[in-house]
Amino acid sequence: MESHIRVRNLNAYYRKQQALKNINLDIPKDQISVIMGPSGCGKSTLLKTFNRFLELIEGSALTGEVFVDGVNIYARDIDVTEVRKRVGLLAQHPSPLPMSIYDNVVYGMHIHRLKSKRKDYKASVQHYLEIAGLWEEVHQRLHDPATSLSMGQQQRLCLARGLAVEPEIILGDEPTSALDPISAQHIEARLLDLKQNYTTVIVTHTLRQAKRLADYVIYMYLGEVIEAGPAREVFNNPQHERTRAYLEGQI
Repeated sequence: MESHIRVRNLNAYYRKQQALKNINLDIPKDQISVIMGPSGCGKSTLLKTFNRFLELIEGSALTGEVFVDGVNIYARDIDVTEVRKRVGLLAQHPSPLPMSIYDNVVYGMHIHRLKSKRKDYKASVQHYLEIAGLWEEVHQRLHDPATSLSMGQQQRLCLARGLAVEPEIILGDEPTSALDPISAQHIEARLLDLKQNYTTVIVTHTLRQAKRLADYVIYMYLGEVIEAGPAREVFNNPQHERTRAYLEGQI
């Protein structure tokens, strides 16, 4: 298994409360890894260490190392902006920028100076909206406010906006939990398509979703990784009693 993210001796704290306890983990490249476990077990905290979003939370602290492509993203000489460009985050609730649909997709490309010509921006907007499964629904209203879209469309727009800055890794923090079932299916379908070219790590509170999406599974309990491995092995033959209890609905 080729690892894209490696975590070594990782501990995270919110002031005096320890949220992650000595995490050691390898996330495979170009697969969908799902982090699952009961509420409050540290799933979202772990996810936010992969793009240094955790440090934006007041009172948080971290020890240990997180490597992306063999580089420790917490090293002193690392450009945090570049880390967050390479490792994008699809949040639980859609967060379109207060501008048009078109400008939402263009925004990151402009900030990072990824295009030099106006026509390149236009072509890229269509490209990423098509990848997100949104182009046919919005191509005649690109200059309407992004907030005029439905919740599910807004989440797909956020996905397109994130992909437009050319990340290597997509993180999803319960990205369908605020959506209706049909919109959730759209997002799941996009994530399955994208794993051909991106490493994807998803936090979910839904076991059924984990079974639909996961190539690799990480089960957490009270801030610890209890079990991690290929989805088929973990779901069919869990090695730890706590994993088995969770899969059987006892936790």
